[in-house]
Amino acid sequence: MDLTNRFNQQVYKIAVSTIRRFDEQVSTIPDILKLTLGEPDFNTPDHVKEAGQQAIEQNFSHYSGMAGLTDVREAAAYFIKGKYGLAYDPLTEVLVTIGATEAISASLLAILEKGDKVLLPAPIYPGYEPVITLAGAEPVYIDTTSNGFVLTPEMIDEAMAVHGEQVKAVILNYPSNPTGVTYNRSEVQAIAEVLKKYPVFVISDEVYSELTYDDPHVSIAEFIPEQTIMINGLSKSHAMTGWRIGFIFSRKELTGEIIKVHQYLVTAASTISQKAAVRALVEGINDGVIMKEEYRKRRDFVYDQMTTLGFQVARPNGAFYIFAKIPEGVEQDSMKFCIDLAEKQALALIPGIAFGPEAEGYVRISYAADMERLVEAMNRLTIYMTKEIKD
Repeated sequence: MDLTNRFNQQVYKIAVSTIRRFDEQVSTIPDILKLTLGEPDFNTPDHVKEAGQQAIEQNFSHYSGMAGLTDVREAAAYFIKGKYGLAYDPLTEVLVTIGATEAISASLLAILEKGDKVLLPAPIYPGYEPVITLAGAEPVYIDTTSNGFVLTPEMIDEAMAVHGEQVKAVILNYPSNPTGVTYNRSEVQAIAEVLKKYPVFVISDEVYSELTYDDPHVSIAEFIPEQTIMINGLSKSHAMTGWRIGFIFSRKELTGEIIKVHQYLVTAASTISQKAAVRALVEGINDGVIMKEEYRKRRDFVYDQMTTLGFQVARPNGAFYIFAKIPEGVEQDSMKFCIDLAEKQALALIPGIAFGPEAEGYVRISYAADMERLVEAMNRLTIYMTKEIKD
């Protein structure tokens, strides 16, 4: 019996992430040096691991409430207030999720229905579109490549003029994956002012907020809290990707609906991980600072190396990515470029096409790797580029 044609028709419209597929494809190459996945190379801080171990010993092995343990939500509210000046009631306006990924899914599935549209600045992390598609809605990409990957109020107005009332939500992701670009206070406020004019949800994915290098991170929730579903988590700030702890912060009228979807997707986040999260959010509130300073040194090194090789790079001021335009005179198909680089020099970068057609001709480098690996990676890239330009 063949049931492969009886799935939800929307499932046939999505695919496994190009990032993951490419990473798996090149993993079989001997001595491959991968700067592919967006995962911190640091280990979870010891005091946070100790809290997880204590939770196991103290038998925190049962379900928490759907929204998460009260002490975790209180710690999350404490963290977000201390870092960004945002006030959320931990009992009604904070949800603990299984990473930022589930927070995105629960939020989008709670909001969207067939015929809706969602505005996304492009290029952008490819994890949003599949969920939008599964909901029967349509992504609308706003090309930011001509503006240094910065979304402007004018771009939003232009998109709203075309798509009008069909637009149900706008997704922001800053600091950005894949570009590392973020927004300063005046830019965030300007975007908020234009979004106030429209009855749209603003899903603001700020999971890289603690990795902002220059100006302090400013959440759009500061300006339009009644519209904003703010998403964050501990994967990037505390090197806790495997612990799977994320958060949704939004007004109680919004969380009251989103929690219904969250419940039926996952019931609740891991109780042991939640107990570790309390330690991270309170005692480890500044754990990300040391990591950030190391990332800053790596950014400067990779940026200098890439620009010297002729790549055009919008200098990133957050996250841990370099998004570089492939120099003219070299293969411009980003997938072919990256496969050739991997095969000839055992160096794996992510092809820009993974982030949409607007990103074709670019590559993304994750500098979440120690300096020894980054130096070797730049040596391999230099050899490759020298040979390609000569040929």
